[in-house]
Amino acid sequence: MWKFLLLTLSLLIAGCGAKIEDYQQAQPKIDIFSWFNGDSRAWGMVQDYSGKQIRRFEVTINGQVVGDTLTLNEHFVYDDGEKQQRVWHIRRLSDGSYVGTAGDIIGTAQGHSRGNAFNWRYTMTVKTDDSSYKLNFDDWIYQQDAQHLMNVTSMKKFGVEVARVTLFFSKQAASGQ
Repeated sequence: MWKFLLLTLSLLIAGCGAKIEDYQQAQPKIDIFSWFNGDSRAWGMVQDYSGKQIRRFEVTINGQVVGDTLTLNEHFVYDDGEKQQRVWHIRRLSDGSYVGTAGDIIGTAQGHSRGNAFNWRYTMTVKTDDSSYKLNFDDWIYQQDAQHLMNVTSMKKFGVEVARVTLFFSKQAASGQ
């Protein structure tokens, strides 16, 4: 009986997540191609399932838009000195949705934007000391103003959140702004 109640409660909670349509009227309207075109930086942390901070990192990002494709070259430096690079190739489709690929992404990422929000979902191979795990990522990026984005990512395995990433992005204002 308890297993049934726990399963039912879990399914109800899982169904209560935010939907991209909830942000339709939120301003400023996000355009990831415009925002990420050029150089930006981000600072973030990873928290485990209990909320304990387990890693911190900084990212330098260079984005280039050619036609309907945004290429993001991301360089990560973690608090323990580890360095990583990820190159995203993101295409804007005719229906306004997005698809993307990167070296450590399994399959294709799917994205949608409404108002000030961009939701990006994908599966990534995450490496730890001696193992690697396939985790599902649910990124929510919110544009705060012309120079700042906030990002909250839920990392899940078998539908259970195992970690959370929080990122703050900053872009230098163009001269004259």
